[in-house]
Amino acid sequence: MGAGGRGHRDADGSHRGTGGGAGRRDVSDAAGRRKVWSRDFGLFFTARAVAKLGDTMLPVALAAGLLQHGYGVGAVGLAMAASAACFAGLVIFGGVFADRFSTRLLMIGADVVRLGSQSVAATLFFTGHVVLWQICVIGAVNGAAAAIFEPGVASTVPRLATDVQAANGAIRVAESTAQLAGPALAGLLVAFASPGGVFAAHATTYALSALCLLLLRLPPVDPDHRARTNGFGADLVQGWREFRSRTWLWGVIVIWCVLMISVWGPTVPLVATEVVQEHGPRAYGLVNSALGAGTVIGGLIALRLRPRHMLRAGSLALFSFACFPAAVGAGFGVAAMAAGAAIAGAGLSFWGVMWATSVQTQVPPDALNRIHAYDIAGSLAMMPVGQALAGPAAAALGADNVLLVAGAMTLVVATALLSVPAIRGLVRAEPPTARSLSHGSTGMARPAHTGGGGNSQGDRQQGDGQQGDGQRGGQGDGQGRRQTCTGGK
Repeated sequence: MGAGGRGHRDADGSHRGTGGGAGRRDVSDAAGRRKVWSRDFGLFFTARAVAKLGDTMLPVALAAGLLQHGYGVGAVGLAMAASAACFAGLVIFGGVFADRFSTRLLMIGADVVRLGSQSVAATLFFTGHVVLWQICVIGAVNGAAAAIFEPGVASTVPRLATDVQAANGAIRVAESTAQLAGPALAGLLVAFASPGGVFAAHATTYALSALCLLLLRLPPVDPDHRARTNGFGADLVQGWREFRSRTWLWGVIVIWCVLMISVWGPTVPLVATEVVQEHGPRAYGLVNSALGAGTVIGGLIALRLRPRHMLRAGSLALFSFACFPAAVGAGFGVAAMAAGAAIAGAGLSFWGVMWATSVQTQVPPDALNRIHAYDIAGSLAMMPVGQALAGPAAAALGADNVLLVAGAMTLVVATALLSVPAIRGLVRAEPPTARSLSHGSTGMARPAHTGGGGNSQGDRQQGDGQQGDGQRGGQGDGQGRRQTCTGGK
């Protein structure tokens, strides 16, 4: 607590002192000491790892369960697309909610909803009454809950750790380790129990995540950086202005839409069904675990490397993702597919940390959750399209050929990212100095914000990050977002 020991807890579990400037200095001193690890970051770290464990089990359960009940590749794609479509369509509104209300309580509520929906799915598979539209409805509910959950992740990381890249790297390693174990565990559960057992385990991970978040205590938000709410519609418009004022940000999203349609959308269901049909669920679990092992390696590399041009380095690493769909499409053996997945995972994970840290350190904190939501929505908007088209494309061209095209398109996407000056030229934000900490900064250095939510010319110049045309973004300016992300989100 600040001087005088007085204050109260906010709805999000943070403590807010009433000691004026002295209280803010205490908060700043604490932030300076809190590089990454703390009790609260450990809880958030655990929540993300446990949730990822369940999420990486889900594709195995869906593929094996639906195939077991007589459905095909198209059904698996539609079930995945139902969740992704609701998520992409609602996440922008989730970003506004996250800037207006307690992000912690919103995340807990979303976990509780998904606990209930996955419990229903487990019951359906246990009883054998599996109807595709019901599975799609459950997926849509999960997607809507995730749309409320995800925007708050962006602002939580900078509030818990001052070294944002190290925090993102640690979370990426934790999520990747969970991804390493999740598919293999799901394969074992399917082989020795049933797909219903996987859904039950998935529901349990949401319960554990909600418990960790319930115990979490977030530090207070600096009053100067609190989001100014002007009505739901106005907040939505302001977030859009902040988003479009940064060429590097929307440029990545536009290019990423191509990747979602041509690479990630078809890769997830087609790899799952191809490997399960040809080699069995255990083999798919091993291949997906290799992908997880690669992402652990990529996260560890991201903990060590501090490139000046983060998105340039991330784009170069992204070339390696082509190995995953190409290895499966070429019909290689399980060992070769696993090797390709590991290489792909390392590149994708490194890109994910570079991207998340760039957004979290380049965007004003008062619009962080909304911009993160636009980021997610833009990144994932085309994924359900790619997933829904996976079945028809596989029927027309063959699943192996579709996966080979996906590998080639990965190379095209990575080249396109490097071809945009605002993306390859973005300079990393500098860490906070002692002077900035003494003035109440609790994260990376932030841009001068003169109102208007990114309307000023100065904001646009900081956002674009182009050195060649006088727009030097990201040299100690900004605070912002995400994942995953997604990529992985």
